[in-house]
Amino acid sequence: MTIQNQTTLYTMIIYSENFAGILNQITAVFTRRQVNIESLNVCASSTPGVHKYTITCYCTEEMAIMLTKQIEKKIDVLQAHYFTDEDIFTMEACLLKLSTQGIMENPAVGHIVRQHGARIVEVNPTYSIVEMKGNTDNILSLFQKLDEMKVVLQFVRSGRIAVTKLRVELLDKYLAERELEQ
Repeated sequence: MTIQNQTTLYTMIIYSENFAGILNQITAVFTRRQVNIESLNVCASSTPGVHKYTITCYCTEEMAIMLTKQIEKKIDVLQAHYFTDEDIFTMEACLLKLSTQGIMENPAVGHIVRQHGARIVEVNPTYSIVEMKGNTDNILSLFQKLDEMKVVLQFVRSGRIAVTKLRVELLDKYLAERELEQ
């Protein structure tokens, strides 16, 4: 995805030890460089005691390099890498609260939900909850079509989660090399 000034959507995957305040240190790097974070997801990684940060932002490749280098300088950060969409598998999730009355009055709503591969997970007389997993464009397409039908009461989507297309996790390789050095 490209927008003006030759910027690209980059996904940064950062691994850190699990200490309070790291998120603030990482986001401060973006603030200092005046780069807006588009999405942010933080969770425990498969390595005990290590957290994984998945951050997306629009910037140039030069800026992505600079950001990852600055982030890696933080004491408790183990690794930071940047990727384009071609280098990773990604997914987001969303929840939509829809007017049940609006759904009943317009059968096209159910068709749009099914067409997008979403599913209705809750129905009551006031509202219905729809969930969807997929890429950003498909999720936003579903939202826009339902919003045009005036049935959306609430909409929320998660930050991006991502895994690389590499055979081995970069963190595992790094930790193995670090173990050999000791």
